[in-house]
Amino acid sequence: MKLVLIVCAGAMLLTGTAAAQDGGKAISKTTISLGTATPGGGFPLYGDAFAAVMNEADTQLAIEPRNTKGSNENIPLLETGGLDIALVAGEPSYEAFMGISRPAIRLKILTAMYSSPGMFVVRADSPYKTIRDLVGQPVAFGAKGSGLPILSRYMLDGIGLKQDEDFKSIYLDRAGDGPAMVQDGRAAALWGAGIGWPGFATMAQAPGGARFIAPDAGEIARIRAKHTFLKPLTVPANSYPNQIAAIDSVGSWSFVLARESLPDDVAYRLARTLHGAEAALCKKLPQACETTAANTVAAAPNAALIHPGVMKYFREVGVVK
Repeated sequence: MKLVLIVCAGAMLLTGTAAAQDGGKAISKTTISLGTATPGGGFPLYGDAFAAVMNEADTQLAIEPRNTKGSNENIPLLETGGLDIALVAGEPSYEAFMGISRPAIRLKILTAMYSSPGMFVVRADSPYKTIRDLVGQPVAFGAKGSGLPILSRYMLDGIGLKQDEDFKSIYLDRAGDGPAMVQDGRAAALWGAGIGWPGFATMAQAPGGARFIAPDAGEIARIRAKHTFLKPLTVPANSYPNQIAAIDSVGSWSFVLARESLPDDVAYRLARTLHGAEAALCKKLPQACETTAANTVAAAPNAALIHPGVMKYFREVGVVK
């Protein structure tokens, strides 16, 4: 059989079929490139789990995770065809869909990943108790190019603070570098988001433990009044070691986005495989329990942004009419 190789934006990207052998028979295999982010963050963790579960559920799929600089690199790579699908945080997705500070994108949603309530983490012995206590202090706001600094910028703006003026902002080359900076005193706090986020887990498990700082009820109201696309979200109690109480905050949903030219039949197959394996993905990664068909429909800013191939599957299973 023919080996179909499509080269996009100088990247060797197999988006058609590849030949595999099974008992002497050639099997058609669809290879999909998946952009994640820098090592040590939540996106590579999710991307590896997503690929493993999908590849096991459909042996004719070969989803290949690829480390990138994060959301702000993944979007242009999708636009130019350098990636087939990629993980993108809620705030960069929102800005790109709405055409804020850039032309609106024509990418499509494959699935909602998980909700991302944002908060700071400090050492348990830290004197800082509130967000305003951190003003003037060095704070690690996440990896360059990732969506985390965008979420924090919106959140802080909602309570009248400027990220790069009111704080000594630190932007990381690697997401995994943040916890060590807080533990050795180079940073007073680390900003992050979500349940099962590696930076939070590392801090919570470190000797001496950690504490979380999130906006209070009044601050949440102010943030949502100014930035209505941010949603009230909660980190349940015991999501991290020694976190005995639920933490209320604001945030958004991250998405797996697809290039506009991803064929409908491929998107349909990915959706059918993914949502048929929801239980397996949930078992492999707790935060991926939120990766459901119903959450995708609820989280999408507009149903028209969901890939037509995915919508075809959703109609077949009754998630949408």
